[in-house]
Amino acid sequence: MNLQELLPFLIPLAAAELILLAVTLRHILTHTHYKRGTRALWLVVAIVGMEFIGPILYFILGKED
Repeated sequence: MNLQELLPFLIPLAAAELILLAVTLRHILTHTHYKRGTRALWLVVAIVGMEFIGPILYFILGKED
């Protein structure tokens, strides 16, 4: 398998990852209250854990409705 065969799968996955990260960062920066942790903690988790894990953790554990 070469990269040319994987591109149809990688491009939508990368786009979804970037959109999820952008939505997460926007939410973190515009809200001041979180269930657990602080703004700085969630920024680090979202950026370092960028490959879906960080943003998903934020929406599960940190986002306060």
